[in-house]
Amino acid sequence: METKAVLNAVPPYGHVFATEKWRNSPLIQSLKGGGVRILFEDELGLADFHLPNKSCVLYVSECDVVAGNGYKRKLVRYRNTSSHGFQELVLVEKTRLSEQYFGAMQKLVVFDLGLTLLPVGGQAEASQLIAQIGLTLTVPPSQVHGVGRENPFRRRTSSRLLDPLVLALVQHVPGVGRVKALALLERFSSIQQLCNAAPAQLEPIVGQAAAQQIHGFFHKDTAAGT
Repeated sequence: METKAVLNAVPPYGHVFATEKWRNSPLIQSLKGGGVRILFEDELGLADFHLPNKSCVLYVSECDVVAGNGYKRKLVRYRNTSSHGFQELVLVEKTRLSEQYFGAMQKLVVFDLGLTLLPVGGQAEASQLIAQIGLTLTVPPSQVHGVGRENPFRRRTSSRLLDPLVLALVQHVPGVGRVKALALLERFSSIQQLCNAAPAQLEPIVGQAAAQQIHGFFHKDTAAGT
């Protein structure tokens, strides 16, 4: 008889905990095809997935975004009740239909709630991102060379785990590719710092045009309301 995962359970390397509602979804089928092993659990709280790098994921679909305010209450509860010590991620479907609502969603998730938002085109793209986190970002101790005892390994790894997630978000900004995103993250270590950066701070790193695009991306609702 299987034991159920408690809310703070972390799946082993190469595995993902998922709630039962995702069992027959294209996302799960794609994850399995990519070599990720799925363990279905009923006690993940409001999270849809738990990942090996001690992240939990709430998935907001196109329908959720378009439907109205229900997802907002869920996001607040997710922030308030997520497992202790987990990095809280929010994957949001950004499509042609939901794009008009994305600015408000971004403000709520990043600015108001302080969570990490990662826009995805749909379940296929979401599965690629989850697989990257599940199989790439967490390296098992047996594959680490030149590392001493377990505690130093954990310290060094945990400080780097968020970088690829932040990198993925920054690369969604128009005009910012991987090279510029890496340069930005050398100067601004978090999404909050990048959001608060003035164009003049961004310009020396990415140039004037990209600086304006980045600033506009993070402040589009403010600009629209003025």
